[in-house]
Amino acid sequence: MKGSRWLVDSLRAKQPFNKELGQHFLVNDELIDFSVSHAALSSKDHVLEIGAGPGVLTEALLNSNSKVTAIEIDEIAVKHLKEIFAPEIEQKKLEIIEGDALKVKWPQGISKVIANIPYQISSPLIEKLTKYLREQKDKVLDMILLLVQEEFGERLVMEYESDVGSLGMTALLDWESKIIRKVPPHNFSPNPKVNSCFIEMIPSHEVFPCDKRLVKQVIHSTFSQRRKKIRTTLKSVPKRINRVPQWHSSRWKKAYSTLVDDERLECRPEELDFDEWIGLCCDLEKNSA
Repeated sequence: MKGSRWLVDSLRAKQPFNKELGQHFLVNDELIDFSVSHAALSSKDHVLEIGAGPGVLTEALLNSNSKVTAIEIDEIAVKHLKEIFAPEIEQKKLEIIEGDALKVKWPQGISKVIANIPYQISSPLIEKLTKYLREQKDKVLDMILLLVQEEFGERLVMEYESDVGSLGMTALLDWESKIIRKVPPHNFSPNPKVNSCFIEMIPSHEVFPCDKRLVKQVIHSTFSQRRKKIRTTLKSVPKRINRVPQWHSSRWKKAYSTLVDDERLECRPEELDFDEWIGLCCDLEKNSA
């Protein structure tokens, strides 16, 4: 093994780190090994890595005998990866996809996603992961392990009361998430200004009695004005309600009118738990049919 320091120094010799891409590379081999061992990888797994950078995680993933697909947006980093891992690419153990992970098409059959992701794409990446999960016909995706900014991880799992928001609530529609380890800045090169953490996300495959897309719309709409009572926010038709099949402005107004005396509408968004959001959306669907 070349090791994380060698791989990072090798890429650094080819170009300075790109701050715009959020390049903070993990250089603690024990933490890299921890992420791979926690995922319990085997030769049957097809792992997706997002933002491979110098290849510190890529090397560890390949040592687990899993098939690896790595997505990297930086052209020089892609060239570096293709040089370092030329034998593995030749043997078809590794595929490098150059491009933006939020835009390129992901391969089918991914069983696990393990990545140290740039902080600025955390929220849209969760959206992409959720879309991929819902569209995956074989349902082989069974685990996500991401190294993210600690503050983002806390909001995702809603660790504290102050973290309750649309990110964590909508994630519950598809995932069981938890923080499994915190990572201080000195484990990265260059050091970020914030703490990080590993988050684990397991697909729940839970089926709800109402459309998940409606629940997401309602939660996003209300939390975007979280200081207002739910009644005030939902009185206006959500901007993207037409994206939910069979929903439109007239149907929304009819549904809202039937709940005008509902005491749940007197609450502010953070006062409802997840089951209450599901119940509210079920009532909106039923009363507008």
